[in-house]
Amino acid sequence: MESSSGTAGGGELGSGFAEVETVAEGLERSAVFHLVKEIVGFVLYMHHQIPAILQQLENEFDMLKKESKNLDSVQTQTGLNATSRRRHNGRIREVKQGIKRMEKLMNSISTLLSALQLMLDETPNIEGVILVLGGSLIRPQYVYEMFFSRGRVASESEKYCTKSRAAEALSRKAIRALVSNGAGAGSYAGPAKLFLLVKAPATLNLSQHFLPKRDFRYSKKIVPFRLHIKCRTQYQYMDESHHTSQSNSISILDSASNDMIWFQCRHTIKGLASKTTLLDG
Repeated sequence: MESSSGTAGGGELGSGFAEVETVAEGLERSAVFHLVKEIVGFVLYMHHQIPAILQQLENEFDMLKKESKNLDSVQTQTGLNATSRRRHNGRIREVKQGIKRMEKLMNSISTLLSALQLMLDETPNIEGVILVLGGSLIRPQYVYEMFFSRGRVASESEKYCTKSRAAEALSRKAIRALVSNGAGAGSYAGPAKLFLLVKAPATLNLSQHFLPKRDFRYSKKIVPFRLHIKCRTQYQYMDESHHTSQSNSISILDSASNDMIWFQCRHTIKGLASKTTLLDG
């Protein structure tokens, strides 16, 4: 794995690097999914691409859609006087405008995360994820890299829609590590695009959602924020007590590098120009 700044290899101990350890012996793909989702939300919010944290936006969007359905059903009912009908129609317009303002953003986030789910379903043992924020992929403003030492193959008891306590704790640790290393301290004026890249086996075929980027590089002027997600495995504890520990504890990140390449998600997230609250009513 390359260690020079500005490459997509990552892993160099330097500015913006942090290790995050989980007590689990392996990472479930649902944990990886929720971790990446949390970091996506963090990057978008901290760099002023969304006006509120992602969970709040999702809740607001769902509430608007539910209210829109309720308002439409009430509209078909008789018995409303002229004043009530005017108020009702005014609220319908406000809600529909709110949905229209949020829809493109929320759909792009949902589409990108759905593509990530498909990737994890196809090959759960991904090696790394890169988030690039800026005007283009090769000239980013900010780069966030995550690499995984997955440990044992974990059982898949958790569904994507359910965030386990372990996944929640891991996400909190990762966010704290990024903040303590200065991530999100700088702002980006105006809307930008968020690109997602995943390091996965070269044999992967999800052409509708991911394009192979075998020789992916970004500007060497950029110093990325790097997270190394590690599992405490029994193998690590065994290695510590053996003379052969150095050879046995070679980073899992490098173990299959020859067979792993970067894939760029075809779907991007474009931030909103306004920092104001999306809901008016």
